Amino acid sequence: MTYRAPLDDMKFALESIAGVDALGQTGGGAPEAEVLSQILEAAADFSASELAPLNAKGDRIGAKLENGIVRTAPGFAEAYRAFVANGWNGLPFREEHGGQGLPWALAVAVQEMWQSSNMSFGLCPLLTQGAVELLASHGSAAQKAAYLPKLVSGEWTGTMNLTEPQAGSDVGALKSRAVREPSSDGALGEAYRITGNKIFITYGEHDMADNIVHMVLARVPDAPPGPKGVSLFLVPKFLPGADGGLGVRNDLRCVSLEHKLGINASPTCVMAFGDGGGALGWRIGEEGRGLECMFTMMNNARLSVGLQGVAIAERAYQAARAYAGTRVQSRELGESGSASVAIERHPDVQRMLLDMKAKIEAARALAYSAHLSLDLAAKAASPDLRKRHQARVDLLTPVVKAWSTDIGCDVASTGIQIHGGMGFIEETGAAQHLRDARIAPIYEGTNGIQANDLVFRKLARDKGAAARAFVGEIAEIEAALAAAAGDDLAAILQQLAAGRRALEVAIAHLVDTAGPAPKSAAAACVPFLNLFGIVAGGALLAKGALAATDRMAGGTDAPAYLAARLVVARYFADYVLSQAPGFVHPIRHGGMAVARFAQASI
Repeated sequence: MTYRAPLDDMKFALESIAGVDALGQTGGGAPEAEVLSQILEAAADFSASELAPLNAKGDRIGAKLENGIVRTAPGFAEAYRAFVANGWNGLPFREEHGGQGLPWALAVAVQEMWQSSNMSFGLCPLLTQGAVELLASHGSAAQKAAYLPKLVSGEWTGTMNLTEPQAGSDVGALKSRAVREPSSDGALGEAYRITGNKIFITYGEHDMADNIVHMVLARVPDAPPGPKGVSLFLVPKFLPGADGGLGVRNDLRCVSLEHKLGINASPTCVMAFGDGGGALGWRIGEEGRGLECMFTMMNNARLSVGLQGVAIAERAYQAARAYAGTRVQSRELGESGSASVAIERHPDVQRMLLDMKAKIEAARALAYSAHLSLDLAAKAASPDLRKRHQARVDLLTPVVKAWSTDIGCDVASTGIQIHGGMGFIEETGAAQHLRDARIAPIYEGTNGIQANDLVFRKLARDKGAAARAFVGEIAEIEAALAAAAGDDLAAILQQLAAGRRALEVAIAHLVDTAGPAPKSAAAACVPFLNLFGIVAGGALLAKGALAATDRMAGGTDAPAYLAARLVVARYFADYVLSQAPGFVHPIRHGGMAVARFAQASI
């Protein structure tokens, strides 16, 4: 089963739920509907013709390390060169750096296609995108001039070098060293010699681009312990040449590739810096503020990884939907006769397909809505509006990352279930989707870390102000539902109102307890994030149901498609959103059992 981008669903999420037309009130303006469609259709063609055919083959063959050189799977380097030649890498970046200046809300839909069609491939531009954002935000003028044009075009790729064997997610425990190099000419700022080892470096070495620009966290001599002693350095694979081109190879190398459960075509590297005396790098930002700078790249990546959850779920759904339409087994329930029918006509299979579809559409709506706020945080007309949208995207980032990637695993698992025994057989491809999906809740900060971030940083920092503002958005959707007619909208309203009330109770409880009872609050972080995602996703699907109802009432050439949006939103309300009140009890009381873990024989 190959992949075809769900363009109607993407456009509906952009236009009717996220509300991309809000960009029309900014200096940059909203993309015209025709232009938006042309870009999405071209990306759909590229993903279907160039990337999707490489997905299964890349999974089987994987990347190889041969004599110090990482060879990507057959076809990957050629596809990447076509990707760069077509200008796809520069879509959301500033024109002054060679980008196209288009909104993130449009770029996110395009990026979904790369991740759906070939997640292993999509990881490379995902990290380059984050490196661009980091350098554009924190680099010096000279660093930007030397590196941004090539990174924006995709001719060079970027990486994130945080993790070390002894540190894991505790970045403050890293030991890589950076010592000033006085002989440097200083053209790119203060130079340092970097030594140390990094693990889990995605696309740390490969054959798809001429140069790789590593963003590396390390400690300078006498730096204080912990996160405040960490600085950030730009460390290229090839040093700058005298003419501005590529110079000599830097003192860094890939010493091994990890053997993984999934994303096998993406080279996950163990990197050694400074085996020959020290890799030359240049500091980005001030000493001791490296982690602060790196969070620009990390937050960009967290939103993109959340999108991976949506993307791999979509790919799994398409495979399951196609299989259910062709696999003939058993008579239809309640019908006479002996003829067997396609399994898509059996109620439980229909339930599973609806479950997949509803969760995908909810997670997509949340991801697109967050990216629209990313645009408005930079471009909205007033400082107050920009501030509000920045608070909104800060709040939603951990939810998009964690809730959507959990959905990716859930939906991919359901896809295997629909295939039955054939789903457990690699040849159908259903298993690859689950294997690929499973990394997303782990990397770029585990989903437990995202939940802690949501409660202890986003919620506690402003005493719940941003969260309550989002609840206010939900209340507005409720008011619109109450004013509308129809049994489906009334049923959705009932569950949304109950979910919103549960979310309000949870917010108040955690605002009160995060400070005085942090362990109890920490035990509630994951249930709270799940509650938040379910209610947010349900609210956005309800908004879509309202838009679909209005469009049908006004006359439309797509009544069946719009009616399906009501079915999807109603299913989510009845089966998923209805679970929201049940999260309040573990949020308020679950910490009591968790606190006794050490005393129990568990």
